Amino acid sequence: MTKKATQPAPGAQLRINVHHVTRVEGHGNIVVDVRDGSLERCELEIIETPRFFEAMLRGRPYTQASHITSRICGICACGHATASLRASERALNVRLSEQTVLLRKLIMHGEILDSHILHVYMLVAPDFLGVGSVIPLATSHPEVVTRALRMKKFAGDLCAAFAGRHTHPIAMAVGGFTHFPSRAEVEALRARAEALLPDVDATVELFATLPWPQFERETEFVALVHPDEYGFIDGQIGSTERAPLPVDEYRSVTNERLEAHSTAKHTAHRRDSYMVGALARYNLKFEHLHPRAQAAAAHLGLSAPCFKPYYNSVAQVVEIVHCFDDVIRLLDTLLERGITPEDPAPVTLQPGARGVGAVDVPRGILFHEYQIGGSGLIQEANCVIPTGQNLGNIDRDLRALVPTLLQEPEETITHRLEMLVRAYDPCISCSTHFLNVEFVGK
Repeated sequence: MTKKATQPAPGAQLRINVHHVTRVEGHGNIVVDVRDGSLERCELEIIETPRFFEAMLRGRPYTQASHITSRICGICACGHATASLRASERALNVRLSEQTVLLRKLIMHGEILDSHILHVYMLVAPDFLGVGSVIPLATSHPEVVTRALRMKKFAGDLCAAFAGRHTHPIAMAVGGFTHFPSRAEVEALRARAEALLPDVDATVELFATLPWPQFERETEFVALVHPDEYGFIDGQIGSTERAPLPVDEYRSVTNERLEAHSTAKHTAHRRDSYMVGALARYNLKFEHLHPRAQAAAAHLGLSAPCFKPYYNSVAQVVEIVHCFDDVIRLLDTLLERGITPEDPAPVTLQPGARGVGAVDVPRGILFHEYQIGGSGLIQEANCVIPTGQNLGNIDRDLRALVPTLLQEPEETITHRLEMLVRAYDPCISCSTHFLNVEFVGK
């Protein structure tokens, strides 16, 4: 059971203006106003101009879509490319080979690892290790930073080996791939993955020692689910509050709406908000984790259901363990079967055909939907981004958290607000101090 929300202390006064929450994709503000003990306002304002990627796609050949949309995010470039390819492939009745499916799983695991390692080590760990950013952390805890860099380098190399490069992949195509690594390259990756397992274990040990905030608020969790794997590509839309739905019905889950304080749309399904990301995936399909990842979750104090948003970072550590183990398994499978250069699968053009691609990228479930005309040009496009799906939940977490902190020093309030927003791993700039908090008129 979750705790009841704490009301602000009678007579409490607090005004917070945050300018800006720096993101890779834009800027936002946090505004908190407590007057005479009443929480009048608490929200994450998104003020950045929309980026219009859907408009850019209209009139473009479907073969260009994955290359254009991979530019939506430099961290989740492979994820956007994969979602784009799956949308086109489903519209074009493409049947993928087993090898293509396997290679894409390896790429997604590499992207999950790259992003999670960046987040937990370089944005989260400094909060607990007494430094302001990863820069002084390299001096105070050099072994922590070098460990992170070793694992992150492997993750990027894994993506590049199969996708041509990690940021903005070039070898992924509708129906397959245009480049294949040599057996020697795959064997080298397999050896490196095995050699990094002590670093993975050390990661679990480090984060098991950290004093995670115990704030919790019950919410709905949404993620892709599969009957027999902890998958990140395709599947069905799972929710903690209803039976799974086909990905084609994603609009009935996201229900995007405009909010006055945000230029980014908010979403809601069975409640007034829901959460996507590592914690959502863990809550929905923890039973499919590799045994070592399940043991790591137990060691880290993570069990389902978990309604503690700060524990999204804990769930990311668990997924790091899972992805390393699964990478080794998939590389073994690839080496056993052999790498066969093959042409991309054929497409079938049908006027007005629609397809939806769904991928669980590091920050949560991502949807791309395209309508493709008989000439192969994209007529309509829709993209629903994980950070946008989390915005409403962040607002409600902030509203529940602020009243519990009013007796704390301003520095503590600032830090906890930073940590809460950071726990969602939104697309922010790579800086620990992404919140500049100013207290006015307290």
